[in-house]
Amino acid sequence: MYYLAYSYFNREGTEKNFKKAFHWFTKAAEKDNINAMFNLAVCYKNGEGTEKNFEKAFHWYQKAAEKNHIDAMFILAVCYKFGEGTKKNFEKAFYWYQKAAEKDNIDAMFYLAYSYYIGKGTEKNLKNAFYWFQKAAEKDNINAMFNLAVCYYNGEGTEKNFINAFHWYQKAAEKDNINAMFNLAVCYKNGIGTEKNFKKAFHWYQKAAEKDDIDAMFDLAVCYENGEGTEKNFEKAFHWIKKVAEKDNINAMFNLAVCYKFGEGTEKNFEKTFYWFQKAAEKDNIDAMFNLAVCYKNGEGTEKNFEKAFYWFQKAAEKDNIDAMNYLANIYYTGEGTEKNFKNAFHWYQKAAEKDNIKAMFNLAVCYKNGEGTEKNFEKAFYWFQKAAEKDNIDAMNYLANIYYTGEGTEKNFKNAFRWYQKAAEKDDIKAMFNLALCYKNGIGTEKNFEKAFHWYQKAA
Repeated sequence: MYYLAYSYFNREGTEKNFKKAFHWFTKAAEKDNINAMFNLAVCYKNGEGTEKNFEKAFHWYQKAAEKNHIDAMFILAVCYKFGEGTKKNFEKAFYWYQKAAEKDNIDAMFYLAYSYYIGKGTEKNLKNAFYWFQKAAEKDNINAMFNLAVCYYNGEGTEKNFINAFHWYQKAAEKDNINAMFNLAVCYKNGIGTEKNFKKAFHWYQKAAEKDDIDAMFDLAVCYENGEGTEKNFEKAFHWIKKVAEKDNINAMFNLAVCYKFGEGTEKNFEKTFYWFQKAAEKDNIDAMFNLAVCYKNGEGTEKNFEKAFYWFQKAAEKDNIDAMNYLANIYYTGEGTEKNFKNAFHWYQKAAEKDNIKAMFNLAVCYKNGEGTEKNFEKAFYWFQKAAEKDNIDAMNYLANIYYTGEGTEKNFKNAFRWYQKAAEKDDIKAMFNLALCYKNGIGTEKNFEKAFHWYQKAA
């Protein structure tokens, strides 16, 4: 009976006839033929020779599995996992994966390993997961190869071993596992488990990108942008960044906006710049929030809107974007886009200055000097002018020189005043040029030198 059904099913010696195959599989299954039970389940599952019926498919898979049909054991586990023809039951899925794996079903080995790895249907056990991933990988299960590599890479269920991780990523990548292709590229790029090789990294990024791996597309764009493993090609970089951005990758949205802003790999287009900064900002990309605020402030790609600029500077500042903190402080200081509020201005200048924003250091010093948003404090003003001046802020250099000249916030020191006027003057600050000329004329902090005084008066004029 079974062989007759098999002949009808597989067109061996007769025409294919699923109905007759189903009829004879049923007859044979009812007489306890295990292979017939399994094939009858397949007929019910796929609707071959009968209507689809997952409950009956489950029934016959179960009957065959209980009689040690290995493929039936595996598929019965799948039925329990996905709730096909029965209620979901991860513990029973685990049980049958284990039974099938112990009888050398390779797919079952992988799923058993994965059950141990994530702790579904059983307790998490990374050593057991590693054991079964290894067993399946050695029998050419591609997903197991990838997961075995991950175990070696992270030291899960075994000691970390980057060389072994690289080996198994390579094996899986060569068999078209997309995640492995990407990770193999990362290994070549960073010299993990192998020597650095940008060309091979590029090759595998490209392979994975062509199979729609989003992370690979992004990194491939970076390769083209920086000329890593290939020649620089901004047009191709733009092509891949655009592909990734259109798949809702937030970092790619930001980078695409930058491409449109500066005309990298495409023509400048401020409207598209604004569009992509907005898309990325709305998905919580902090740098995009800041740049979107700048667009609203300057009317780039959209109409000027100081209220919206304020909104996005505030959003970015609250997420620790340092430049946004300084801009937000400026808005509170000037009242452009919100009401003037020196206390809030001082607060944000202080936050940004403490995170090494040079402009904020200068502005914080001005607040202390003038008592804006805080009490006047010449010593703190001096401190922050000095910090900003030492980081090449020209306005701060000039103010610092004035402080040394007047002794307001520190002791008078004409030599230091001269030194900072000179530094600022050499960076084309006109006030500093004039004051430097006065120093040379009157011998303040240096010897009198009328020629140099004349030189700097002339420069300032």
